[in-house]
Amino acid sequence: MTFELVLVLAAGLFCVGLFGALSQQSIVMIMMGIELMIGGIIVAGADFWRFLAPAAPSGQVVIVSAVVAMAVEMAMGFAVTTAIYRSRQVDMTDMAEELKG
Repeated sequence: MTFELVLVLAAGLFCVGLFGALSQQSIVMIMMGIELMIGGIIVAGADFWRFLAPAAPSGQVVIVSAVVAMAVEMAMGFAVTTAIYRSRQVDMTDMAEELKG
């Protein structure tokens, strides 16, 4: 695959994730959109690493660190969402406005 084609793929992932995050009201669907956006960023980062310095292992470390950070972030987000749902039965963003005070 060419450099430009992989960047188009990454941009497509990011745009689909952005649309999903902005158009949904379910907290879980918003988090899935954010995960797609981060996945697009990781794909673009891996492509830049492969194009600029394929022999350097530092790019692999950055990509693996980003994937691990994404996994931890999503696990924490789902844990918080589950705790909010169990305590208040809130699963939509407009119902979560009541949690401010």
